[in-house]
Amino acid sequence: MKIIVVIEKGKDGKFGMFANNLKSSVIWGEGNTIEEAKADFDNSFKEVVECYESEKIAVPKELINPTFEYKYDVASIFTELDYINISKFSKISGINASLLRHYKKGDYYISQKQVLKIENALHQIGRQLLSVSLL
Repeated sequence: MKIIVVIEKGKDGKFGMFANNLKSSVIWGEGNTIEEAKADFDNSFKEVVECYESEKIAVPKELINPTFEYKYDVASIFTELDYINISKFSKISGINASLLRHYKKGDYYISQKQVLKIENALHQIGRQLLSVSLL
């Protein structure tokens, strides 16, 4: 099963992660960095499975050998991909660089239309990178 894990940057600057499509359990993680939050989430996942096993309760199918798909909020993706130059990215996305910086901080509301522009620009960069061949 695929478990969707949402990554969000809180107003305190810390990162939280939670599985949003589980029926049997609540699993989350948090940390000062995305890497720390992922490690905490992984640990929480293992603890939940171990709890089922130690109580001699069948582990739900959704927790057996899952794959994880990570979905980022805008502030988190720009933290994860910190090598992206906001000024140059603004030209690709068509969003003002100053506004993008606020989205990166997480201190401005972002509409779904703007989220789609950012996602499309990221995908465009990804396609461009995939087309590269080196000698």
